[in-house]
Amino acid sequence: MSIKPLRLERGHGIGIIAPAGPVDHSELQPSINLLDSLGYRIIQAPHLYQRQGYLAGSDDSRLEDLHSMFQNEDVKAIFCARGGYGTLRLLDKINYDLISRNPKVIVGYSDITALLLAIYKKTKLVTFHGPVVREVKENENQNLRLFLDLFSAPNSLRLDLKKGEALIPGKARGILLGGNLSLISHLIGTPFMPALRETILFIEERGEALYRIDRMLTHLRLSGLLNGIRGLIMGRFIDCGDISDINDLIMDIVSGLNMPIVSGLPVGHEVQNITVPLGLQATLDTEKMMISVDDSYFR
Repeated sequence: MSIKPLRLERGHGIGIIAPAGPVDHSELQPSINLLDSLGYRIIQAPHLYQRQGYLAGSDDSRLEDLHSMFQNEDVKAIFCARGGYGTLRLLDKINYDLISRNPKVIVGYSDITALLLAIYKKTKLVTFHGPVVREVKENENQNLRLFLDLFSAPNSLRLDLKKGEALIPGKARGILLGGNLSLISHLIGTPFMPALRETILFIEERGEALYRIDRMLTHLRLSGLLNGIRGLIMGRFIDCGDISDINDLIMDIVSGLNMPIVSGLPVGHEVQNITVPLGLQATLDTEKMMISVDDSYFR
């Protein structure tokens, strides 16, 4: 059974960490100002602006920031500053018992996929695939508004797929999991990859050639992880070539698994990047072109 975080409310503290790539103060300040203007108290991690090559500081400093935010009682939600690369390096060092004892909202995407899925695997905490701090002002603040609507609306979520396409029609119900395809592929064979049986899986990607997407999907299929999944949803595939070629590839590799497959989930590396809770029961219905999450995602 999933562990659920407390609902985020105005006046609560939001902690900001950089568990992957480095960021500058100027990149985050506009978003910090926006969150502050909406009534949230911003708590920046001590090592937030450190830089060590392509990483936001050493593994130890990034790990310390992650742990400190889960320990800090004033922090009710943890936002990741950006993606990039680096979260994989932390997974075997994280104190998952600490997270289990202090369940909180944690949100991000791209490289943060590894962190979200590992936390879910080790603790069953519901995590949130959604915008990173330096991008919350994109899409005219709509990504942030939709994220915050999760906390003010009733505990139900309807994700519209009407701009997408049903590659294989049908209806499926299962645990909703997913994220960046590259990171999912890199988690295979580690103790941090959740089982995908009886799940609805969504994937997104950026800047990968078609043959590399083929390699990752084939790796997923050969690993056996796709056996028993209930449905597959494609998010954005930005700078990955013609989407029709990607659709054909998906059909070639996974269409024999007897499940609905649909494109059009507005998540990933584009201006529109809505928030999706990971680890809850959801229903995919291609007749309505909708994903519905009816389970409560907060305590």
